[in-house]
Amino acid sequence: MTVRTAELLMAIATLLLSLGLMMKVYFDGLTIGWVDGRGPGAGVWPFWLSAGMALASLATLIRWFMGVTPESRSTEDYISRDTLFIVGVSAAALLGLLISITIIGTYLSLMLFMLLYVRFLGGHSWGMTMGMVIGTPVFIYLLFEVALTKYLPKGLPIFEEGFLWLDNFRYEWFY
Repeated sequence: MTVRTAELLMAIATLLLSLGLMMKVYFDGLTIGWVDGRGPGAGVWPFWLSAGMALASLATLIRWFMGVTPESRSTEDYISRDTLFIVGVSAAALLGLLISITIIGTYLSLMLFMLLYVRFLGGHSWGMTMGMVIGTPVFIYLLFEVALTKYLPKGLPIFEEGFLWLDNFRYEWFY
């Protein structure tokens, strides 16, 4: 696919999505205007933001047909094979992260993800890699479980039991 084709397809897709959302807001009966004594209706922001996006998409289509922008005239490949490979591997790694969170928990999954991403995909040194492998779950733990008191998934019961000692230690020392 060329850059020119990608621009056309994206302009058409965003125009159709914008028009679809505008119709949904209108036909669902949400108020698009001002409600006396209350302020803007529930449909004001979705409708008018969609209208703005539709106008921007129309402007892109007009400029595409006129060939005004370099992108609208470009016959270069939209995405190279190397870029497509990195995007595919990143998507697969994120999917693996999400799946492994349910099995081995958030923190071990993050450690494996950072190892894969920083060392093997990023090509960084082992020092940088280990800093990220250890630092990321520690930061996430301190942010969510300590500061926000929101417990993240620990995985299967065997992994969850492993974190009980950490919570017990934290409560004994700090509370």
